[in-house]
Amino acid sequence: MAGRGAGPDFVESLARGLDVLACFDVDHRTMSLTEVAAAAGLARPTARRLLLTLEELGFVRTTGGSFQLTPKVLTLGMAYVGSLGLWDIAKPHLETLVARTGESSSMAQLDGSDIVYVARVSVPKLIALRVDIGTRFPAAQTSQGKVLLSALSPNALADVLAQPSRAGLPPYIGRTAEQLRDELTEIRARGWALADEELAPGVRSVAAPVRDGTGTVRAAMNVTVHAAETSVETLLHDHLPLLLRTAGDVSAEWALWQSRPHVEIEQRDETTA
Repeated sequence: MAGRGAGPDFVESLARGLDVLACFDVDHRTMSLTEVAAAAGLARPTARRLLLTLEELGFVRTTGGSFQLTPKVLTLGMAYVGSLGLWDIAKPHLETLVARTGESSSMAQLDGSDIVYVARVSVPKLIALRVDIGTRFPAAQTSQGKVLLSALSPNALADVLAQPSRAGLPPYIGRTAEQLRDELTEIRARGWALADEELAPGVRSVAAPVRDGTGTVRAAMNVTVHAAETSVETLLHDHLPLLLRTAGDVSAEWALWQSRPHVEIEQRDETTA
């Protein structure tokens, strides 16, 4: 993973530390030093120094000679989400949507050619793929990802699709690049996207865009169902109108929040006055 920086100001040690954090996921919650070194492409002594540094900073803990992340790593992503004010606004709307549909709902944002989940309200149903905050999936295989990709300019879309997915899933071969672009054009025009068992068997979802105060699509919100329980017709006829209304309400409130008259003044230090 390391060694890909080209700029004169690229800090390799920082990149390696982030590589170490990125090694851990739902299938690798606890890893040995050897496993971390192999996954990050690092020598064992280098991986050891990075892990011990991350442990001292509180991002990693040692358990029985192995390493695992601590909840403090959430601060790295939640600082971004929190700065948007989006979760505080979306939470009650997501909860209401889930109560009305009886299905799980999530919010995701684009990161390279993947989506990353930044908010979720779920119901206890058996779905083929586990989803948590921070879960990463290939954007082109998900309804949320297709909504986010459809909002990009042609040049930006080409750049994003050229990036390899970091989700660790096999590439989707259900359509050509030209077919995907045609689908994204339709999605942009109609304002929602469907993913019918493209990510995994049994997983069906519909998504709508969430816009900021400038009208820019910054996130996508979905409703996910089990294909054996809920047909495409039910998903689109019953759940989609509720989803579109919810995404619109979140977008409107977010725009109001962003336009609030708020100035933060640094507190004066009286001891130096």
